[in-house]
Amino acid sequence: MTANGLNGFLAIVTGHWLSSLGAGLVTTSAICWVLALPSQMRGHVSNPYIGILLFVILPIAFIGGLLLIPLGVYLSRRRVRKGLAAINMDRATMMRRLAILIAITTLFNIVIASQLTYRAVEHMETVQFCGQTCHVMTPEFTAYQNAVHSRVLCVECHVAPGASGWVASKVSGTRQLIGVVAGNYPRPVPPAVASGRLVPSTQTCEQCHWPQIGPTVKLKVIPSYKDDEQNTATQTVLLMAASAAGSGIHGSHFGPGVRIRYASADPKRESLPWVQYSNQNTGETRTYVSGDAKPDDLAKLPQYEMQCVDCHNRAAHAFELPDRAVNRQMAQGRISPTLPFVKKKSLELLNAEYPSRDEGTRRVAEGLRDYYRESHREVFSKRTNDIDRAAEALSAVYARNVFPDMKVSWGAYPNNLGHTDFPGCFRCHDDGHVTADKKAITQDCASCHEMLAVDEADPEVLKTLKLSDRIGQLQRR
Repeated sequence: MTANGLNGFLAIVTGHWLSSLGAGLVTTSAICWVLALPSQMRGHVSNPYIGILLFVILPIAFIGGLLLIPLGVYLSRRRVRKGLAAINMDRATMMRRLAILIAITTLFNIVIASQLTYRAVEHMETVQFCGQTCHVMTPEFTAYQNAVHSRVLCVECHVAPGASGWVASKVSGTRQLIGVVAGNYPRPVPPAVASGRLVPSTQTCEQCHWPQIGPTVKLKVIPSYKDDEQNTATQTVLLMAASAAGSGIHGSHFGPGVRIRYASADPKRESLPWVQYSNQNTGETRTYVSGDAKPDDLAKLPQYEMQCVDCHNRAAHAFELPDRAVNRQMAQGRISPTLPFVKKKSLELLNAEYPSRDEGTRRVAEGLRDYYRESHREVFSKRTNDIDRAAEALSAVYARNVFPDMKVSWGAYPNNLGHTDFPGCFRCHDDGHVTADKKAITQDCASCHEMLAVDEADPEVLKTLKLSDRIGQLQRR
């Protein structure tokens, strides 16, 4: 570019403060983009806030700068003409050189803007962006890392397929961002089902799980330990009837032709006073109403069609309860069952209240060590490694389940799978939902599972099936 050409370009760009600002933003963003190329080539960055800077703020600055330049030129067109006249450049020459400049810069801008935009969209669909960028999602992200779906992207379940689903998720995310900035977001953060952001199971769960195909029966072994000195171990053995072909748990709710609707009296769908069962193949329809429900009140309640997440509502964000969590750690050998009173002391420490998550995590571990140091000195002197390992495991249990700053404590998020920890199945199967002719929704245990052993120290059925040793090995993995 000649001296006159350079002067002409400067006259155009610096003719108004808006165009100058735009040029500065574009230049700065482009330089940052070039410097960030190594991380962009890998497709991710280790720090979620760096990701926000590179893939969200940087594209906004770059595109915003491009828009400000022509706006500033338009607003200062008289000053631009005077600047061009001062360097003896006619309008035709200016327009030709400007066209060449715009063509060249547009090519580079398209490349840079497309890459920035692509990376921004890609970054906003990562687990890192969903779980770590915003601290209010820390409880859910922590639970997600400890769940069976920990390798499934958040957007696979929380964003409906297609452009409309993506747009809806970003609109919802914008509302949440405003709430976080304003500091008026709810604590604990409500689950998707309660906040109205639930994506139908047909568009999420059923993309991997086929409800019409499933196991006929499944053997389930539940280990448990008492809070006595020996931490007496017992096992409950259930034969789960999980067939999807028309019988068992899944068949009764999602079998061929089966459709179940219900009305909910609360946003979390824990109180279901009205349930309707229909079978298109048999033409049968039954409507169940809880005994204390009034027709006028029922008419005002929202109705929903039953889907996977009505029972599997914590499939990807499973929080534990203290007793069940300690039982699992003991069964897997992280907390040695041979440490005297370890079950009782563990529950005592976990159920105590602490001012913060960090404080609770520290005091739970220290509390277990202090207990054996003071009350079981011989055990402490001989089994320091076992006690340290148990303390670390117990501390980790607290850290992934309790978040005082978000008001997430034990049981904050009900798990509707089963009925031992929360009402779950008994929301409907409570003998209190009856039809007009007084027929109740069954509460017969055998309709869902056969109880082969209940809290037995050495279940005979496992020895008969020659599974005792094998189950012990699996639990200790």
